[in-house]
Amino acid sequence: MPPRRLPSSSPPWSASTELVGVELSLSPLRDCRLYPEYAIGLHAWFLDQVRQNNPELSAFLHDDPAKPFTLSRLVGLPFAHTLTALAHETYYWTITALNQPVCQWLAEWWLNRPAQLELRGAAMQIVDAKVIYPPTTYVDLLNNSISSTALSFCSPTSFRHRGHHLPLPLPKTLFQSYLRRWNDFSGEVVDSEDFLDWIDEFVVIARHQIESLKVTAGKRGSVTGFVGSVEFHLLPLGQRETEYAELFGALVQLAPYCGTGHKTTFGLGQTRVGWLTAAPDPIPPIERLAAQRITELTELFLALKKRQGGHRAINSAETWATILARRELGESLKVIAVDLGIPYETVKTYLKLARKALNDTQAEDGKMIHKD
Repeated sequence: MPPRRLPSSSPPWSASTELVGVELSLSPLRDCRLYPEYAIGLHAWFLDQVRQNNPELSAFLHDDPAKPFTLSRLVGLPFAHTLTALAHETYYWTITALNQPVCQWLAEWWLNRPAQLELRGAAMQIVDAKVIYPPTTYVDLLNNSISSTALSFCSPTSFRHRGHHLPLPLPKTLFQSYLRRWNDFSGEVVDSEDFLDWIDEFVVIARHQIESLKVTAGKRGSVTGFVGSVEFHLLPLGQRETEYAELFGALVQLAPYCGTGHKTTFGLGQTRVGWLTAAPDPIPPIERLAAQRITELTELFLALKKRQGGHRAINSAETWATILARRELGESLKVIAVDLGIPYETVKTYLKLARKALNDTQAEDGKMIHKD
């Protein structure tokens, strides 16, 4: 039986809206144990909601590399050694839409949204939904003045850089991330090289308060990211820089909608305008433990696969590491296979290969210790 849906008043945005952010208030029906990679489940639930009344849009969102939406992780989870959502407590989940088709779908969904969110056996009531980032358009962002040049990063934020993670809020890197979304969805493409050269010359960091940490993210591997706040300062501008200064202001305002860096559809890079007055929601220890274990195993397997080289070796090592680490934490192979989008028998084979590689390495290390 399909889940009951809640009738609602009309959404507070029009058909011309290109950007909007909503927050769902969720309350578990009973205490439920979550797994460190639960953001994969939130991602899958969202795409399934889209699929139910717009299969073409769902397929596009799944396959296209330019993702016109972001999803947060659950805010408010207890900081404990087990990742448990407590019955009748309230947790918060943010969805943003970055183009007109997704805004329109979200408006239709808002009118008849489900009563519950199902997260791999964890049933959560949707007790409330509200707009937290006002409906707007890209043109409106460009025409509005900004009141703050500070940005706060509320979930781990990182960038892809030469095959690695870059956990630093360098102005050029940050605004390259925002400009990419602007060029993807605004309909007004800006010359990236020229604008980013301008950012490099005229935008500096006035102050910051950040820390780095490692988390699981996406379907495989781990990410080293940063959280905290950064304030920017514009150096004195000449007349010809006015246009880029306006775009700079628009991109600051765009940041909460589009998020920052990569894996923003799996909860990373959640961004707010202004200086963060409270500490970001802490990453539960079990998530940090899972991320650290995946990193350790990835480095081990990558060393064994070094003859392969390139992205193929990295992808293979991360896949083995993710499967083995999640199995060590007690997750079933069937669930892991579904999350990774890999056939169950293939996951079983990878697990055997990973365990054998780990055991062989440990045996070799034991021989070396004994020899010494």
